[in-house]
Amino acid sequence: MRAQAVLAGVDAIAAEDTRHSQRLLDALAIGTRLFPLHEHNEQAAVGQVIRMLEDGKQVALISDAGTPAISDPGARAVARVREAGFPVVPVPGACAAIAALSASGFVDSGFHFVGFLPARAAGRRAAVEALRDIAVPLVFYESPHRIAECVADLSAVLEPVREIVIARELTKLYEQIVRLPLAEAGAWLAEDPNRCRGEFVLIVSAAPEVEGLDAQAEKVLALLVAELPVKTAARLAAEITGAPKNALYARALELKAG
Repeated sequence: MRAQAVLAGVDAIAAEDTRHSQRLLDALAIGTRLFPLHEHNEQAAVGQVIRMLEDGKQVALISDAGTPAISDPGARAVARVREAGFPVVPVPGACAAIAALSASGFVDSGFHFVGFLPARAAGRRAAVEALRDIAVPLVFYESPHRIAECVADLSAVLEPVREIVIARELTKLYEQIVRLPLAEAGAWLAEDPNRCRGEFVLIVSAAPEVEGLDAQAEKVLALLVAELPVKTAARLAAEITGAPKNALYARALELKAG
């Protein structure tokens, strides 16, 4: 009801897809003027928004299938509107990442939101490799065109003992949420072509805990901790030895304290 009142009360609405948003306004009998603001014209369209705000008008923003500015158009617009000295007021709705997390069953105390990975395989694998030591679940967005390749790369780079939640078409007619071992995710997608349709949230469980460090890692870490800050020492030790950065960091804290 709040969103309906806002859309009816503003002077104009910037929309990622004016055709989709017009259907919403028609269903609610709202006649507010629409104009486009999407990833291809965001820099130019926000100039129009700011001019309207300077004239004392109010403008709303709708993105097509997600929360504005969260892996959807709007982040640049919000930044520039704030820089111009105007307030930005959120009207919360469904957020795909939070909706998927709430149904995932992961009980970790946090999560790391990544959004969309690079489109090309080499960049995607490098990005996943950089995330592998993070000690909380990883949350990705993915399109139907790359979901199979993305899951294959996650399986190739990350440990097979991890689990993955595949959530597609959240809050829509064909919503589907499954949790299964990461090593089985590719086969699950391939079993039914319909499973690769829609917009996806992927949640991969946290980096598995590693028991202890080998002698070389301990020696290198001890030498570095004696000369460097804990975070830097753990990072360099990981690069030198290949041991997990999280385990090295935890051990570095112990060495500093003791």
